[in-house]
Amino acid sequence: MEIDARKLAVLLAVHRAGGVLAAADVLHLTPSAVSQQIARLEDAVGVTVLDRQPRGAVLTQAGRVLAEAAERIESELTDARKALAALQGEVTGTVVISAFKTVIRMLLVPLVHRLSEQFPGLELLIREMDGEKAQQELRSGAVDLIILEAETPLGHRAARGTRDVPVLEEPWVVIMPVATPVPVSTADLEHLTWLGVDPDAAAHSATEQARRGLKAAPPVHSYYDYDVALSLVSGGLGIAIVPALAVLGVLPDGVKAVSLPGLGTRRLMARHRTTRSEPRKEVLTVLDAVIASAAELDTNV
Repeated sequence: MEIDARKLAVLLAVHRAGGVLAAADVLHLTPSAVSQQIARLEDAVGVTVLDRQPRGAVLTQAGRVLAEAAERIESELTDARKALAALQGEVTGTVVISAFKTVIRMLLVPLVHRLSEQFPGLELLIREMDGEKAQQELRSGAVDLIILEAETPLGHRAARGTRDVPVLEEPWVVIMPVATPVPVSTADLEHLTWLGVDPDAAAHSATEQARRGLKAAPPVHSYYDYDVALSLVSGGLGIAIVPALAVLGVLPDGVKAVSLPGLGTRRLMARHRTTRSEPRKEVLTVLDAVIASAAELDTNV
């Protein structure tokens, strides 16, 4: 019995993607080509490896055995690439970075793929955490970098043995129902219903600054998470101030984002440990890549 490792990789892709069509997109192949590879694998091993169902494909018991073998092969090849990269003096190692939704979606997810191509021996692991938990994990060594907002309580106080590096400065924008007349200044927002902001959220100070001097009614609803703000505005419950990254590519139907003079900017920072042995070379490599990727973002709304 001869088993082609490349066909095992196709089987693993079908398992992870949940079906032939989805695996074809991942592998940049046609669905027909994926089905042919699976059929040839089944011919080679003499058993069925996929149970094809209307909602997708599920591994048979034999398929699970082969998929586990494919995962071991994938892991061994990854380790081999890292070892070869180290021999050639390239950047290697694992870097764990903590951040929140807007940064993960717009900055870190694309960066994972870019770094894997540029530095095969470097592995970037993303962790979504709240600020205080991220700070604890940074202090313990479980996390190497955290991305935080300078305007939050955590951003105001740098812990001993850490260093903050500027990553991005982006504008705050007002989100409102599309039927609302387009304002030209914050004065035009006076008679609109505002959403409140949690005092620990970065948007709190920006919102208080924008509301200063306005005779707006006290907020009824409030938010901490920017996606919650978008949902509340989409439901017609008020207007809110959020950073530009929070609306890029995800603005709900019925909601518009408006830039206004005087709203200021949100500042993102990266925090890392500083000791005799840190930051490590791989951490600095990721930090440089984060800053470079942030500089490429178009945050104009």
